[in-house]
Amino acid sequence: MRVAHIITRMIIGGAQENTLYNCEDLIRLFGDDVLLITGPAIGPEGALLEQGRGVKVPVHLVPTLRRAIDPRRDAASYFALKRALRDFRPDVVHTHSAKAGVLGRLAASSLGVPAVVHTVHGAPFHQYQNSAVQALFRWCEWYAARRCHALISVADAMTDLMVCAGVAPREKFTTIYSGMDVDPFLHADSHRTAMRSQLGYEPQHVVIGKIARLFHLKGHADVIRAAAEIVRANPSVRFLFIGDGILRDRLQKQIDDEGLSKHFHFAGLVPPGEIPRYVGAMDVLVHASLREGLPRALPQALIAGKPVVSYDIDGAREVAINGQTGFLVPPRWRELVEPLVTLAANGDLRTRLGTAGRERFTEQFRHEFMTRKIRDLYERILRRTPETGLDTRAGSA
Repeated sequence: MRVAHIITRMIIGGAQENTLYNCEDLIRLFGDDVLLITGPAIGPEGALLEQGRGVKVPVHLVPTLRRAIDPRRDAASYFALKRALRDFRPDVVHTHSAKAGVLGRLAASSLGVPAVVHTVHGAPFHQYQNSAVQALFRWCEWYAARRCHALISVADAMTDLMVCAGVAPREKFTTIYSGMDVDPFLHADSHRTAMRSQLGYEPQHVVIGKIARLFHLKGHADVIRAAAEIVRANPSVRFLFIGDGILRDRLQKQIDDEGLSKHFHFAGLVPPGEIPRYVGAMDVLVHASLREGLPRALPQALIAGKPVVSYDIDGAREVAINGQTGFLVPPRWRELVEPLVTLAANGDLRTRLGTAGRERFTEQFRHEFMTRKIRDLYERILRRTPETGLDTRAGSA
């Protein structure tokens, strides 16, 4: 099978890791011919392909493919994608992210590619945009959905959101959780003593971690506001932020203004392979993003045996199960305080919830499991495509 994956940029992020694992597995497990088509990895998040990953995956760079809307660049990218696909002659085109998702599906369908699939890692439209932008992005997704055979959601919540928005009918979606290398997380605690010493933590410190870009809507400011009350209740609590981004200086000022400097540590940009070591240093993971498909940090922490506290946003509720693997709270900063104070004070509770999460989600999030389900979907589409062609049904835009 010849498979072309198209993604806007290969920065360090969940959608990108998912895509790279899928490419690597198709080559290693099935012997498929795979081409990864992407734009430049522009941004403070770092370039995933420069981390020593994906060396066996052929990559085709489209220099004009960028995240921001630019009619001239976008038109050039569309024709560049068509040329790349025409040369590669794929059986399957699998697109990811908003820009590459729309342009890639249009290019693939115009060439009559037998199977065109798109993964919804997170909806490009959300309540924090103005109504005109929401309407534009929703229409783009509706239009592109008519030019693919199937849509993959990384969480049931993404399917619900897209169906309610009229993007496509429910039967066009399949939920396949975003896969990862679970084994390093299973052994995360083997690094605990060394990492906590490296980060300056004492045995009595309870470390609450957050893994996310320092970017808008990721919720770091909410965690800092909650921290002011949490450390008053338990001065031994420490917070570990993993990630970098444009809000670093603003968040540091907020921490300083709250008098919390000794309670916070910015780890900065951490290579994906090092994340399990940092998770091993944690006792709890907090997720306060205001929009996300299914944040990989949640299953990563749970597989490492760490309980989670998360805002009830999108797919989070599918892994942050209240009272079983952690606590799920409404998306308001004050709601973070009580469960984090409770977990910080109760080591037995942390162990019980973390162990339940590990037992429940380890196999479900193995990247090989994800890839086998995705490839099964490819095969089903290829078997039926000669008879049915593209399914152009979609909801009303």
